[in-house]
Parts: sequence; structure tokens; C-alpha cells
Amino acid sequence: MTQNAQQVAGLLLAAGGGRRLGGRPKALLEHRGRPLVEYAVGVLRAAGCARVHVVLGAEAAAVRERAELGDCVLVENPGWADGMGSSLRAGLDSLTGTGAGAALVSLVDQPGIGAEAVGRVLAACTSRESLVSAAYDGVRGHPVLFGAAHWAGIAATATGDRGARAYLKAHEEAITLVECGDVAEPYDIDTAADLEHLE
Repeated sequence: MTQNAQQVAGLLLAAGGGRRLGGRPKALLEHRGRPLVEYAVGVLRAAGCARVHVVLGAEAAAVRERAELGDCVLVENPGWADGMGSSLRAGLDSLTGTGAGAALVSLVDQPGIGAEAVGRVLAACTSRESLVSAAYDGVRGHPVLFGAAHWAGIAATATGDRGARAYLKAHEEAITLVECGDVAEPYDIDTAADLEHLE
């Protein structure tokens, strides 16, 4: 997928309200001196995503104000409280008609997954039919890459906090797993105890 029309767009899901963090939006948590959302965009760019769409939700206005998201397309998801599924649908919808051949989906609360792992997933994309997932010791994780041929099917099944889980389960045999356990740690920043992972 080297031609421009087939480019892979980065899709960062950053809408969560951080319910288990006392309502602190994950996008605004500090990591290496900047908001986490800004760091996560930098990872996507470093991995080779020229186009990055960021789905915002909780305190979207504050995120816009405090994070430098320059060239990103910012997508507001008014239904963010319904869970990750609605953010994934909003993000895929924003990519429709852009000419992107695939979406590389990453989560704002996984700073242990850097550009090397993202780049490996990106490199495994071969067409609009591709389904690629990072794996950690053989277990599927993030980021995941969805060729455009799958977007409608994923959007139709993405509900609640399940995201694309149901779709991926139904198409398991089509997924290319890319081992990333040697270069990344797939922890989530979900609770106060997890904040120790931030620098």
C-alpha cells in the first residue's frame, strides 16, 4: 500500500472520561511534560501515519486548548460516554471519503506502545482487505489496523465498550498477527495505580 490513495490513516481514540481515575479525561493526563493525547499522536506520526484523526469526547474543549494537535483532524464524539464503540464509529465515519485505504487504530491510554510496534503493524498492511493486529506473546492487542473494506462491518457491530471485538472474533482467520511483545508493553492507564507508568 504505497500509493497515496491507499495510505493508512492513524485513528486515535481519545474520548474517554477516565471514570476510574476520578473523572480525569485520559487525553489530558501528563506524560513526558505534555498531554497524553499529544504524545500518542507523536507515536502515530513517528510510525509513518501522515494523516491522523483524533476522536475527542470528555472535555473536548479543554483538550483542544491544552494539546498541540496541529495537523490532526479532530472528531468530536458527542456519544463518547456510551463507550469505545461510538468513538470507533465516529472515527471511521470521519475517514470515509478521504481516500485512506486503511485505519490504524490506537488508544490514548497505552503509552507503553511506541512507534516501533505501531510501525510493525503498519508494515503488515497490504490492501484495503487487510486486518492486522499487534500481539503480545501471541495474544491479540493494540494497535489494530482495519482495511477500508472492513469499515462498514466494524461500524455496524461496534457497540458499548467492545469496539471492534465482535467483528474481529467473527473474522479471526483473516487477521494477521504481528508480535510486538519484544518492543512494547500493552498496559492501560485505567486506575490511579496505573498512573505510575506515566513519566
